[in-house]
Amino acid sequence: MSKVEEITVSSLLNLFSSNGVYLILYSWLFGMSLWITFFGGVIAFKALPRQQFGNLQHKTFPVYFVISLTLVSGLLCLWTYAHPDVAIYWNRPLVADVSQVYILISVLIAQSANYFVIGPLTSRTMFERHRLEKEEGKAYNEPGVSDAMKALNRQFGSLHGISSLLNLWAVLAIGLHGLWIGNAGVKGY
Repeated sequence: MSKVEEITVSSLLNLFSSNGVYLILYSWLFGMSLWITFFGGVIAFKALPRQQFGNLQHKTFPVYFVISLTLVSGLLCLWTYAHPDVAIYWNRPLVADVSQVYILISVLIAQSANYFVIGPLTSRTMFERHRLEKEEGKAYNEPGVSDAMKALNRQFGSLHGISSLLNLWAVLAIGLHGLWIGNAGVKGY
């Protein structure tokens, strides 16, 4: 028979542990990443005119990336603190606790690339395309657009594709980490 535990002030205060904080931060990161990647953007794309959608994404994604970077940095710090073997075996990625650090670092790298490089380039290209649409009096995908518009379309498509792949990797890596902590716990084996 399992042990029956009563809730006390002490047991409530013990909820505020590094493991509890870790799970809250992880849940926030994973839930936000799923929403932004698979639901929020799709809903906005279907509900808004294209240029308004682009403007919304331009405002939303930097906030998403900053929150992601903050949360994954917190997770990295907490994980490394809770798993001292990471410092000893840092160059052995097949050590379980170290592999989780590598996964979290890959999220940090992907979201940093999106925030600092790919995102700004994509926004700049999008706004240049909007400006050229007004000048030419044609939407970017109409027949007979200028060579400059075609070049912007290719550039935007490439940047958007890279950004999407980086973000998709981040979501998958966060999910892998969640499967790990779901099976091994935050403390590990």
